Amino acid sequence: MNKKYDVIGLGNTIMDFLVEVDDKTLLDFNLKKGEMHLVDETKAKEVLQKLHHQNLEIEMVPGGSCANTMRGLALLGAKVIFCGKVGEDKHADWYIEALQDHAVVTKMKKHQGITGHAIGFITPDAQRTFSVHLGAGIHVAKEDVIEEDIALSRVLHIEAYQLEGKTQEVIFYAMEMAKKHGTKISIDLADPGLIRRQREVLQDVVKKYADIVFVNETEAREFTGKEEVEAAKVLGEDVDIAIVKLGKEGSMVYNNGEISYIAPFMAKAIDTTGAGDTFAAGFLYGYCREWDLAKAGKLGSLLAAKVVEQKGVKLKHLEFVKWMREIEREE
Repeated sequence: MNKKYDVIGLGNTIMDFLVEVDDKTLLDFNLKKGEMHLVDETKAKEVLQKLHHQNLEIEMVPGGSCANTMRGLALLGAKVIFCGKVGEDKHADWYIEALQDHAVVTKMKKHQGITGHAIGFITPDAQRTFSVHLGAGIHVAKEDVIEEDIALSRVLHIEAYQLEGKTQEVIFYAMEMAKKHGTKISIDLADPGLIRRQREVLQDVVKKYADIVFVNETEAREFTGKEEVEAAKVLGEDVDIAIVKLGKEGSMVYNNGEISYIAPFMAKAIDTTGAGDTFAAGFLYGYCREWDLAKAGKLGSLLAAKVVEQKGVKLKHLEFVKWMREIEREE
């Protein structure tokens, strides 16, 4: 069957509330720096109340790891679909419209309740710590995933966050459909805390389903118990392509027993939110265009460097296309 779409993404629909804090203020919220913390509705409201009480400035942008990657891919010119679930609130329509404005084909239904949100605490060192309430996103069901959409896509991209809790069954269903129709499976392992909680599940997914795996150096160490190079080799035993992101040190791509090192692009980091998601967008764009993997990694690295120079994952069409053309023209 011909593949109409480049990538189909299945992920949490999350509104990002971004706030700049110092390390002392972050401690007041009882959150471990640099990690993602899942909270219930009561805790979510408590955190928001604290923010408002302290009169901290909050910026709102559409987010969610997979959705960020889909937006980036679409701006580069890829044909993508995003599947998820939003609530019945004022944020839902705005979220859908924001994705559609970036040329993402949206397959999202509404569920009673609120749209999920993530409060991103940005410290002066550009690290981000998240307090996340998933809201309606956890109610995505098998019937929300259309088999034909997966069959018509080159790649299914998933975020490991959805392999925890009620959505886990849906992700396994989607991966089985991908295997059935020859659709490659890409997964971002997402967060070291998640890996600690769901190690056996994630190891099973990587071994049995994944073709492409994205990790940063901390996640690689948590998942394999090895440092960067050895971690890439361990991951590469189970998948076709293992990508280890090294922040300001660049990245490495492991494929067919060989490592390609991707040099970093200089950037003045303000906020690292979405850097990994945007790297994945660049890499998957090149992968779907059958670029050399090092070249695909270079595009991912460039896009990530540009994104960290601003607060929030704000993607602009003309800038993305310009940066993509720069890499595309290189031999």
